[in-house]
Amino acid sequence: MSKHETARLRGNRFVRGRKVPLLAGGRGRWQNSAVAVADDQVRKALLRRGFALEYTTLGWNVAGIVVLAIAAISARSVALAGFALDSLIEIGASTVVIWELSGTGEDRQRRGLRLIGYAFAALALYLLVQSTVVLATGHHPHHSVPGILWTAITAVVMFALAAGKAHTGRALGNPVLQTEGRVTLIDGILATAVLAGLVLNAALGWWWADPAAGYVLVFYAAREVREIFFTDH
Repeated sequence: MSKHETARLRGNRFVRGRKVPLLAGGRGRWQNSAVAVADDQVRKALLRRGFALEYTTLGWNVAGIVVLAIAAISARSVALAGFALDSLIEIGASTVVIWELSGTGEDRQRRGLRLIGYAFAALALYLLVQSTVVLATGHHPHHSVPGILWTAITAVVMFALAAGKAHTGRALGNPVLQTEGRVTLIDGILATAVLAGLVLNAALGWWWADPAAGYVLVFYAAREVREIFFTDH
């Protein structure tokens, strides 16, 4: 058998004893279908990861409100009370992202971004008022070991969650998840600032360290508000 005939036979298949030519594009279509299935599986895995990150954030902050409320009352700490409010805002932001991940469409993404922007604005306003009042009145909180322990652990957890959300949001091309990841990052920064204030107050009597750090967070949150409301996405 000649090389030409062999090649021709390899390009055919037999159905009930009859040769039927294989379509030249068959393999290409099969490969494209396989890639599409693989991409869909990857996207579903990323969505599951996004949900897991948000539910973890949600659960942590629900527990945090209880712990921080008890610590704030016992220590009479405005900083711990403010951090409890920040946890409440983070709960709202996580709820928005869970809602957004459950649906599709740019309209839902825009609504989700606006809601997160409002959460940023509320956080910036509260921190501005809180820091100013504490500095103006010279309020000296008591020492709080539970507050120190909780904010230290929370800082580590929030930074890890923020990194996970940023990575997953980029992979999904989801700006809402990425933006909420920055809310979580602010939560971690605020936990670090509150922790530093509590430690410095306990060790050195530097009661003003916490409200001073609050102004840095006000600037960061205001920048995110500008990014959400005044920049095209």
